Amino acid sequence: MFKGVQLSILMNRKLKLWELNRPTVEEFKEKEKFPLVVVLDNIRSLANVGTFFRTADAFNVSQIILGGITAQPPHREIQKTALGATESIDWEHHENLVDVLKQYQADGYVVYAVEQAEKTTLLHEMNVKPQEKHVLVFGNEVDGVQQEIIDIADVVLEIPQFGTKHSLNVSVCAGVVLWEFVREMALGCRR
Repeated sequence: MFKGVQLSILMNRKLKLWELNRPTVEEFKEKEKFPLVVVLDNIRSLANVGTFFRTADAFNVSQIILGGITAQPPHREIQKTALGATESIDWEHHENLVDVLKQYQADGYVVYAVEQAEKTTLLHEMNVKPQEKHVLVFGNEVDGVQQEIIDIADVVLEIPQFGTKHSLNVSVCAGVVLWEFVREMALGCRR
């Protein structure tokens, strides 16, 4: 079928972990971060919390805020999915997220509640300004983002969906939303 074509041309070798040239935890901590803060509003699943840490590391997020009942590292179940990202990502825990979010707004951050609501901005319609600082709030796996937070959010952001289910897993949702922010801020990709 491929007469005369060398097999090496057809191959695309998977890279080994040591070939990825990833920074060390110390190098990552010194690196300038994107002006993105991720807030977890009462996340129940320890696996989801760990996945948030790992995703935040992948997208160079500046900080994670754990709110309410959201579990805090160190915890074995968080570590299973975080794979060490609890060491590379700065984080804090706060019981009352509304006060924390109001302080971020006072400091010039735009607060996005990632939720389905009566008035939302669809993810593909948002206009991320790279010079702005952003806070992304992700809610509880059953109840979503608290209404108190939706009430003070600058933007309620929704991922369009086309299937029979009404939502995505919250940590999957984070990967989708964070990629869109990073794509626009770092890579300059405009729609």
